Amino acid sequence: MTLGRSCPLSYRYGPQALAKAPLRQAHTLYVVGGLYGNVPALDALDQLLAQEPGPVTMCFNGDFNWFNVDAAMLREVNTRVLQHDAIAGNVEAELCTALDDAGCGCAYPESVGAEVVARSNRIHARLKAALHQHPDLRECLSALPMHARYEVSGLRVAVVHGDAESLAGWGFDHSALTELHNDAWLARMFEEAQVDVFASSHTCVPVLKQHTHGVVINNGAAGMPNFSGRRQGLITRISSVPSPQALYGVVKAGVHLQALPLVYDAARWEQDFLTQWPSGSDAHVSYFTRIQGQLGFEPEQALA
Repeated sequence: MTLGRSCPLSYRYGPQALAKAPLRQAHTLYVVGGLYGNVPALDALDQLLAQEPGPVTMCFNGDFNWFNVDAAMLREVNTRVLQHDAIAGNVEAELCTALDDAGCGCAYPESVGAEVVARSNRIHARLKAALHQHPDLRECLSALPMHARYEVSGLRVAVVHGDAESLAGWGFDHSALTELHNDAWLARMFEEAQVDVFASSHTCVPVLKQHTHGVVINNGAAGMPNFSGRRQGLITRISSVPSPQALYGVVKAGVHLQALPLVYDAARWEQDFLTQWPSGSDAHVSYFTRIQGQLGFEPEQALA
């Protein structure tokens, strides 16, 4: 098994498992993927919740840990996240294993360079060492499910981290969803999972795909910029009542599926990051330009 590239067998569940998952009711559903340890983003989420006209169910769909190796930030992020619904991402799943044979557990495709994969494995190793000082948090994380299912105004939503088959699957990546040959696979996933929507993250690139059988919406990252020049995160909002703040979205069966900007304190987050990952560190090399909003991706490109 190649560290950081292979997908452990334990990650695989298949769409039939999603069909059997308990169906939770939600008036408005926030799906928050890829927080990556960003405490100011949690504050911004609290502000969004306070503006909502009705009750909100918030589900963190994995990788809410990553850069938060500082002991206080590690505890704050997990304490606040676990007050809500949450499922495991590959980061959390590998934090709780005794072995390190999967590295970060990202199951990176070959298109991602070996040096990026190696840095991710080292980032995860440092985070895992930090978590060993918090056995209570590790116990809570080890109990997280790999998926969840909700009903929002009659619309059935499967919340996953990766894709319909695996916790670290890349089937809901932007590049995969823009390839026409995936349509038959998508149709089968919707039918076997018995859902109308898949909400995911994992690949760190936002995408919204309308299919004849349903919708796939990937929020990219809540804790990092997703679009050029926008130093803000992105979350998925699903509700019969639309949000005027959405960057883009679609309506299915009267329910609005929207990508909502998460406007956190970017300067504070940059300082938090640099305190833990100074220049030359693995996370700084891999992520600092993105944290500064230097990436060549626009909102209209997210529409597959």
